[in-house]
Amino acid sequence: MSNQKIYDYLIVGSGFFGAICAYELGKHGKKCLVLDRRNHIGGNCYSQNMDGINIHKYGPHIFHTSNAKVWKWINQFVEFNNFRLTPLANYKGEIYSLPFNMWTFNKLWGVRSPAEAEEIIRKQSIHIDEPSNLEEQAIKLVGIEVYNKLIKGYTTKQWMREPSSLPKEIIKRLPVRLTYDNNYFNDLYQGIPIGGYTQIFKKLLCDTDIKLGVNYLLDRGHWNSLASKIIYTGPIDEFFDYEDGELEYKSTDFDHKQFDLENYQGSAIVYYTDLETPFTRVIEHKHFEFNKTPNTHVTWEYPKKYKAGITEAYYPVNDSINNQLYLKYKNRSLGLKNTYFGGRLAEYKYYDMHDVIDRALNFADSLAIE
Repeated sequence: MSNQKIYDYLIVGSGFFGAICAYELGKHGKKCLVLDRRNHIGGNCYSQNMDGINIHKYGPHIFHTSNAKVWKWINQFVEFNNFRLTPLANYKGEIYSLPFNMWTFNKLWGVRSPAEAEEIIRKQSIHIDEPSNLEEQAIKLVGIEVYNKLIKGYTTKQWMREPSSLPKEIIKRLPVRLTYDNNYFNDLYQGIPIGGYTQIFKKLLCDTDIKLGVNYLLDRGHWNSLASKIIYTGPIDEFFDYEDGELEYKSTDFDHKQFDLENYQGSAIVYYTDLETPFTRVIEHKHFEFNKTPNTHVTWEYPKKYKAGITEAYYPVNDSINNQLYLKYKNRSLGLKNTYFGGRLAEYKYYDMHDVIDRALNFADSLAIE
């Protein structure tokens, strides 16, 4: 009986990392099979058109990068609009501008100059020398008042943990500006794909064999027998049957609704920052593409307790305990022959889309020359 493999690569997951590997390796003559346990391609970037509106089914994805190589690469597949993220925060009915900027500080304190804002923040955070957790880092960045109104409740809901128990690195992702600039990102290139994200993945995978609704881990022996090498993009602890313990992730429930209104909330994203409101943010999808339809689609996001192997893993909880546990799994992965791990879940790291694209392009290049 022949032991010849049908495929050069078995790729588990059809998100950006997996789809890019399939596309780039295919250009080098490698035959790939892509599996995904969901019934669609695109991972968390999957968008679905409903009533002429492209719905971000797993939360909003705003593309932003200053990496010219990544920007040039992705523009092969799609044209971007000029959307800029300027979200709002709702604290018990009070509306504030995000990210934290002079508009925010003016409404809170009546200040008009950066110097005035800086002085208030300094006085409110003078008791903190070197921040050791998210709470202290947030207070150091924006003061106790902004923290209590716009960070504490939202963070507690989102992560289902007290901010004082979370790593300070999480809050460092959030921009703070002493200017009247409410553009969330500073990157040179920003926008939303005109027509949604799914079209990108259709083009990336158009010449690749795909099987959807397949849980690779339930019959990995069979699937491994089909390919010479494996690229895995799912949760790394699940791959190893949680032998060293379960990694923590943040999960989310999405409640999608359609309204016969032209405009529900006037903004693509509104964050609800008080602890009493059960949801964390509300997304109105038509605003991402400046859509003029007579109706609208809106999504409420609710924090959901993560259960390994049952609920979806979205964001890694990169505290010291989880990071140390991940290193154990990483060391296990390094001992496997012809099996590679990549992407947010397999590397247990919060990557933005442009980061994943860059890593996948470099990774595929390295494999192509093997």
